[in-house]
Amino acid sequence: MKNLNFLLALLAGSLFIQAQETTVNLSLGSGYSKNVYFHFNTEHSESYDVASWDIAFLRTGAFEFAERINDGLGIEVYEASNNPDDYATVNPADISNWTQLFNSDTMWEAGAFDFGSADYGWGEYNPVTHHVSGTIVYVLKYANGSFKKFMIDDFYSGYTFKYASWNSSSSSWENEHTVTLPNSENEGKLFNYYSLTNNQSVVASPDLANWDLVFQTYMTDLGIMYPVLGALQSPNVTVAKSTSTDVNTIDESEYKEEINTVGYDWKSFNGTGYDVDSDTYYFLKYADGKVFRFHFLTYEGSSNGNFSFAYEDVTDQMSTVNFDSKNSLSVYPNPVKGGILTLLYESNQAQPAKVEIYNMAGKMVVQQQLPANGYFNHQINLSSLPKGVYILKFNSGKYSDSQKIVVQ
Repeated sequence: MKNLNFLLALLAGSLFIQAQETTVNLSLGSGYSKNVYFHFNTEHSESYDVASWDIAFLRTGAFEFAERINDGLGIEVYEASNNPDDYATVNPADISNWTQLFNSDTMWEAGAFDFGSADYGWGEYNPVTHHVSGTIVYVLKYANGSFKKFMIDDFYSGYTFKYASWNSSSSSWENEHTVTLPNSENEGKLFNYYSLTNNQSVVASPDLANWDLVFQTYMTDLGIMYPVLGALQSPNVTVAKSTSTDVNTIDESEYKEEINTVGYDWKSFNGTGYDVDSDTYYFLKYADGKVFRFHFLTYEGSSNGNFSFAYEDVTDQMSTVNFDSKNSLSVYPNPVKGGILTLLYESNQAQPAKVEIYNMAGKMVVQQQLPANGYFNHQINLSSLPKGVYILKFNSGKYSDSQKIVVQ
């Protein structure tokens, strides 16, 4: 397999010409006042005010819940009690006895509230109603020293929660609110966002399909939990990192789902400014196999929040699509000139492999069975096809791949 990958890498080097990188200049604003979302496929960015929300509620399914605190505002989350009857009487003076909780920085589906001491973080599952009922009382400490108490009462296709503000002058809770926030709000988004400060739900992100990375402040473990500014990835993509610019040196296993794969350490403070690691390259991969390579160029810190990176679509430079250690495919040349398309592939399946080619109207124009259980070099004559764009589909057992090819 290693010899085959090496051969494919050599072929890639001779068949593909590297495209020009695109440079992107973005800004998080002074003091990192914005969260910035970027989508490589559309070259589109969107910015949202960090201060617009306090808590994000996962809204993707009837039985999928998570609640994240806004790290960009420096809000601290404490479990004050595991007895819901204590909701009325918790007192911020007891904060030294409470447990501080943090968002996960590796998965979106685990927010600070989900790390409470109940079986389901903040509550217990009711097998009769299939609801999760809240049992944990939380207190939120804001950067300005103010406090709010917070409790999720119920979850089923949405959240019912309550909160109130601490009046330090009277040592009492006031301005009690109870809110029901259904998952049906903001269809297409990963989270519903809510401002406890302004008592309203807000839109604070693009639709999930329209972003790949979000640049924001988040907490990470540096020996102690500490706020950092970095990039977190969408659950729709995977990311690999390398010192090589060649996408064909990246093994499939190197593409990670952890949302902090890009993270924060592409820059470092040198005492007066920031040094940027421009020699580390990140490969962002969509579910359909499309890959973008990017690396960072500049970072100016919190004074203005400006930073930049360069990227390009390297999908056409890929010589191999690895399914596992014994299944791979390469097609070349692409674009197809002279009418002959070569498939170089390995299959460990006993049954024949299959290739199908479709035009952009969805009509199958080529179908062939291929030998299996070995290494093969197979040529397909496409000289009878009109010039244009086609979709090649390859199947070997349970493994499949689709690639765009161009006939010239």
